[in-house]
Amino acid sequence: MCRFVLYMGPELKMSSLVTEPAHSIVVQSYHSEEREEPLNGDGFGVAWYPKGGDETPAVFKSITPAWNNQNLLNLSRVIHSDCLLAHVRAASPGLPVIQTNCHPFIRQNLAFMHNGGIADFKKVKRQLHTHLSDASYDWIQGSTDSETIFAIFADHYAALQGDSSTERLVTALLETISSIESIRGSFLGNSSNSAETDGIKLMGNDLNLAVTDGKSAVVSRYSTLGRKPNSLHIHTGHRYTCDAGEVTLTPCEEPTVLISSEPLTQDGNWQSVAPNHLVIANESLEVDIQPISFH
Repeated sequence: MCRFVLYMGPELKMSSLVTEPAHSIVVQSYHSEEREEPLNGDGFGVAWYPKGGDETPAVFKSITPAWNNQNLLNLSRVIHSDCLLAHVRAASPGLPVIQTNCHPFIRQNLAFMHNGGIADFKKVKRQLHTHLSDASYDWIQGSTDSETIFAIFADHYAALQGDSSTERLVTALLETISSIESIRGSFLGNSSNSAETDGIKLMGNDLNLAVTDGKSAVVSRYSTLGRKPNSLHIHTGHRYTCDAGEVTLTPCEEPTVLISSEPLTQDGNWQSVAPNHLVIANESLEVDIQPISFH
């Protein structure tokens, strides 16, 4: 089901988030604690927004396991950013382990990650793609449901030119989830079809989605009603530092947001996001958690 982490706040060294903590995203790639299957070894990716006013995020991906990639270890100790994303992948059965299927996905100024799956994706993929713009359809390079979700999101996002950074992300993400539920439900007749992801029979969609433009971020913890979504946790209001693997979280006025599939530390200030809720970090990194509702 994958694991991911998103950080926004004072400039941070990537290794402080990705490789050094006791329960870093690299550790979660081989010892996840909130999945039945602890391995997430089908590739990884990191994305970050560079300094100097460049709004296009950089990305590094590989199909090797995160725990065994020397390039990740070397790059993460010298890369600094105030907006970082990292993802370790557990591929759905039948989907190839190739670089184009690794997260995060990047498009213009946006970075996107997904934990979960669209049930019956092979059955509804063609139908989902018929709703895409030509530009979004042509943009897809891999074969995952995640990339299709991001393409759907990009079309909704592009239609919201007048909204603020945060409003565009929130509205587009809600419309994306609604579109997927509606298209899949219409195509399958709302029947109780199932899909198998990571060896587990699923009913409905699991859509823990994270998207940012480097200024604001929106993350969903969502599953079709009646099912327990994948885990998601948040930590705010503390300056995050990591020295020799020891993480320190110091209360501070400077806004900091950490959103992760699993807590990176044993600190008691991590909050579990309620099922079917959105975490919204606006341009001032003020955080709001709202129930997901479709109008």
